Amino acid sequence: MNHLVPPDQIVPRNGRGPGERILIVDDEPRLRLSMRQLLARPGLEINEAGTVAAARLALQAQATDLVLLDIGLPDVSGLDMLRWISRHQPDTEVIIVSGDARIDSAIGALRHGAAEFVRKPDELHALSAKVDGALERRRLHRENQAMTNQLAESERLHRFLVDNSPDIVYALDENGHITFVNPRVESLLGFTREELAGQPFSMLVHELDRHQARQIMAGPPDEGQGPSNLEFRFLRKPDGAGNPAPPHAVMMVTAIGIYADGPDGAAGPGRQLLGSYGVARDITERKRAEEMITFQALHDQLTGLPNRRLFKDHLELALAQGSRRGERVGVMFIDLDRFKLVNDTYGHHEGDALLKSFAQRVRGCVRAGDTVARQGGDEFTVLLPDLNQAEDAAIIARKIFAELQRPFHVGGREFIATASIGIAVYPQDGESADLLLRNADIAMYDVKSSGKNGTRQFNADMTTGHLPRLELERDLREAGPNGEFVLHFQPQFSMSRGQMIGAECLIRWQHPVHGLLVPGSFIDLAEETGLIGTISDWVIEQACQQLATWHRAGHAGLRVAVNLSPREFGRADLVERVAGSVARHGLPRDAFEIEITENVLLQDVPGVIDKLRQLRERGIRISIDDFGTRYSSLNYLRRFPINSIKIDQTFVRDIVGGERVSPIIHAIVGIARGFDMQLVAEGVETELQRQVLADLGCDEMQGFLFARPSPAIGVVPMLPSRHAMQLAT
Repeated sequence: MNHLVPPDQIVPRNGRGPGERILIVDDEPRLRLSMRQLLARPGLEINEAGTVAAARLALQAQATDLVLLDIGLPDVSGLDMLRWISRHQPDTEVIIVSGDARIDSAIGALRHGAAEFVRKPDELHALSAKVDGALERRRLHRENQAMTNQLAESERLHRFLVDNSPDIVYALDENGHITFVNPRVESLLGFTREELAGQPFSMLVHELDRHQARQIMAGPPDEGQGPSNLEFRFLRKPDGAGNPAPPHAVMMVTAIGIYADGPDGAAGPGRQLLGSYGVARDITERKRAEEMITFQALHDQLTGLPNRRLFKDHLELALAQGSRRGERVGVMFIDLDRFKLVNDTYGHHEGDALLKSFAQRVRGCVRAGDTVARQGGDEFTVLLPDLNQAEDAAIIARKIFAELQRPFHVGGREFIATASIGIAVYPQDGESADLLLRNADIAMYDVKSSGKNGTRQFNADMTTGHLPRLELERDLREAGPNGEFVLHFQPQFSMSRGQMIGAECLIRWQHPVHGLLVPGSFIDLAEETGLIGTISDWVIEQACQQLATWHRAGHAGLRVAVNLSPREFGRADLVERVAGSVARHGLPRDAFEIEITENVLLQDVPGVIDKLRQLRERGIRISIDDFGTRYSSLNYLRRFPINSIKIDQTFVRDIVGGERVSPIIHAIVGIARGFDMQLVAEGVETELQRQVLADLGCDEMQGFLFARPSPAIGVVPMLPSRHAMQLAT
């Protein structure tokens, strides 16, 4: 590609260019000197040559603007030199300066490309003017050539940009017919440029969008109003083999009008439309991505059903229409019974497959205008607009129960699923979307409390038992985002060392109405609603953060313990969640402990063992809480990587004056010694209990005798100093 001539190399009109050069070719030295003196001026370089051979060498060595050439030279004729210049350096101007007065010589010189013919010595007085004229022509030629090169380069650049544009570039005449389109149209739409030449622009546009396309063909806005930007669906060319046409492309079209100025040269509404030009950009993939994002925001990822948000939008619309038309609207709240059993037995993959199959069956039981949605977990809702009577919702419920008689295939086996269905009908059971959903949910829980596998329509008597639970569930979902959870610490002490050695972390819920709630009032609900994972993550993170703070303050020997729900072991990411938080806060090995109940050890044993071993490999301690209260087995103590066991407070409370110590406590102490595990007693409230447990060999204890659970600030006075403090008794 040629480069544009820089502006500083363009010679201004009627001005002398930088570095102009003349070559005088004559065999008479005195004449060359005379011409040099005659032509000498600033900015003009004058060179000399006495022969054609010397002149050729000079011209080949450097560019020369003008040659003053004699015809009668000693080695070669000046006319032969003139022909050589015409062939090899055609841009060089030549003036013949010769003593040959014959007219034939002058004609021959001009015919072979000379610009002027000056006879010497008679016409030398005119030589200066002729040289200026020749140099001016040279400058004009050079300026014209530079502008021509610029125009050609600009045209090549614009042609390259248009032809290689990722967008369709087009031009239309005043009738909306295509006068130009770049090659991109063929790769995007399949039409050749020849096929489209002279065709109406509308032939490319989907028939449903042609009314918008007429805005472009009838004349887009002029420059004063800015370009027109419209989205059209463009047709793609069929392959000619009888196959269906490819899917249409969505294009963003920018159109600019071309108008002729009025007689006075001013722009105005009365100007004549000459046509238009613009760009059509393919936004098909962007539109698909937007549609996908919108779909994902409003639909459940697993089942493809509308989610809670979209269902509520549909419900509110149905209620508005029902209010205008005086129609009933039904809402069903469906809970899949025994779904947790499937997840715990066969894993989440099979559980997800069951949910998808269940969703398809429910969808097949409803009418075309009904909406089936997934609320979350194993809960679904159904919108039933335009009911003739409230009992029509029960007919749909019976169809669903009939479908559930056919077994599902779960884990390679047949599984008969059942469901609990609650129904609420507008307007008698509520006049708002929230109230209908709440009452349908209450009716569903009424079915569950009565043995599951049934349907029931809401009535006002149901609110007495279920409304508080629903309100607590709603509040629990907002507790985390609202910052209502707080962490308390139950200090643990070593009797032999006489100081605090760690703490058990206990979550509390600072409810805005009910005050400070202990875990027993909301953890079961968190497990049932699937919120337990989020709560556990918060507790683990806060515990690690506080322990790291204590370590930085000089209490490097402390450890903390966190209780984990058995449901956490059903999640594949358990190890990374726990160990990741410990690593982020830079805690040393064995500084963080998780407490599990014996129920965990009775689940998927290989999976639990693998997770516990991974945790131990990452430096996390494992403790069994409430040991001896459930299904204690020496076998799992042998198989599982357990560091310590805790004597439950129910056994500790049995230690009272005048009675012998429970043999269960003796057994637990012996088990801990036999398996080389640490032993921790919880719930120690009296000095007698402390003394008896210490005499039996239990060194680590916690309970009200030493300290009650409190926020971290309340634990500060009990933190061990750099010297072991003596435990007050």
